[in-house]
Amino acid sequence: MLALALGLIYLGFHEAIGVMFWSWQTAEFSHGYLIPVIAAYLIWQRRAELSQQEFKGSWGGLAVVTAGIALAVVGRFAALYTFQHIALLIVIYGLVLSLVGWAAMRVLAAPLGVLVFMIPLPSMLMFPLSSELQLLSSTLGVWLMRVAGVSTYLEGNVIDLGTYKLEVAEACSGLRYLLPLMTLAFLMACFFRAAVWKRVAVFLSSLPITLLMNSLRIAAIGVMVDRWGPSMAEGLLHEVQGWMVFMLSTACLVLVVIVLARIGKDRRPWRDLFSADSAPSLPADVPRRTRSLPVTAMAAGAAVMVFSVAALALPSINGIVPTRDFFASFPLGLGDWNGKRQVLEKIYLDQLKLDDYLLVDYSRSSAPPVNLYVAWYDTQSAGEATHSPRACMPGGGWRIEDMRQIPVAAVRFGGRTLQVNRALIQYGEQRELVYYWFQQRGRVVTNEYLVKWYLLIDAITRHRTDGALVRVIVPIPLGTSETDADHEVQSFIAQVAPQLEHYIPG
Repeated sequence: MLALALGLIYLGFHEAIGVMFWSWQTAEFSHGYLIPVIAAYLIWQRRAELSQQEFKGSWGGLAVVTAGIALAVVGRFAALYTFQHIALLIVIYGLVLSLVGWAAMRVLAAPLGVLVFMIPLPSMLMFPLSSELQLLSSTLGVWLMRVAGVSTYLEGNVIDLGTYKLEVAEACSGLRYLLPLMTLAFLMACFFRAAVWKRVAVFLSSLPITLLMNSLRIAAIGVMVDRWGPSMAEGLLHEVQGWMVFMLSTACLVLVVIVLARIGKDRRPWRDLFSADSAPSLPADVPRRTRSLPVTAMAAGAAVMVFSVAALALPSINGIVPTRDFFASFPLGLGDWNGKRQVLEKIYLDQLKLDDYLLVDYSRSSAPPVNLYVAWYDTQSAGEATHSPRACMPGGGWRIEDMRQIPVAAVRFGGRTLQVNRALIQYGEQRELVYYWFQQRGRVVTNEYLVKWYLLIDAITRHRTDGALVRVIVPIPLGTSETDADHEVQSFIAQVAPQLEHYIPG
């Protein structure tokens, strides 16, 4: 029955599971391979306690499974793998609840809870988090360098040492430490036999520890580069430093446990309060019994079976692709604007998986060039959908200084004034203005989550999931005001918006 349940789950969630496995190959989520093994060990550790529980299945498990299936369908239509990953966990929790009931479910709370850490973060959350960690670690790292007597200048995420510039790349943001360390902190909290608030404190301490230790690593690299040259920030030594930082972070977590163990009335040695020993073997005189499969588990399993079989037919719903002109014929002359086509590198094309795109630099007289990018998808599904610039802009040291929605008074769409997202981004003294909107199936949408909602509705009611992202970028030269840049961008959009109607069908 276990093998059948796992097979049904894989059949219904095979695409989402494949994406999850792909994410585990990256440094940030490489700990994901260990999570199912850790969960299995924690269940085995509680085998004696589980043997004392009656497996009285709960109909609540069927309700949980149904909710998970509904979320999976939404995630499929709305092109959100994160929803499908969460749905996968919900279905697993529901199946277990339908089998063992609420009493045994409490025993399994920690083993099942740790499965949350195998879910990859969505890019909309991961990229901004990585960017913030980059900037915070860079700022704190530079402060520590100056304390050590090293003269430095920080510009964005680039540390200028005078003779050498040290870039705190996304890989050095600390995110690849944070997620595994949070998993480790959760396990330590599970093994910590203390008050709930102490366990919570152990888990939450992983956040400041990651930031502090990553900043120390950046500071140490900066000091070594200043003393012995740029080779200290390259090659095998750089990787070894990363492992050392994680080991030191783990030691800091253990130190937190030791300190918390000495707080309060319970003064037992921390070794007695913190133990990961396995549970004792069952006594030989404990009678063995065969458990029957509850009707609730059969019902929940049947629901998963229906979903898994139906899931094979779900992609056919997104079948209609409207007729449109290809961007190869898009005009390079727009009023007094003259354009020069650009080409996306293969690495980006492989990542974006788009069906057609437009990338052109337009310029006129002595004004700064305006970059126009339009990404088109015939159909959108999880992993092949428009990517929000909000997730991509905070990278390489760029920071979003201002973000809001504004109207473009000179342009009307669908009888109303065009609404766009306006972002001011900055890297050191460089500033750029970004306008973008989602133009999909006769709508202009500025909210990323509303895009997913309409994607779900239109997939069901219109059998269409096509759509495009339109993005316009203009640099703001030194001495030029934002107002001038706004005027430039809006003048360009007034020229380009009518042309897009031939390439983005309503």
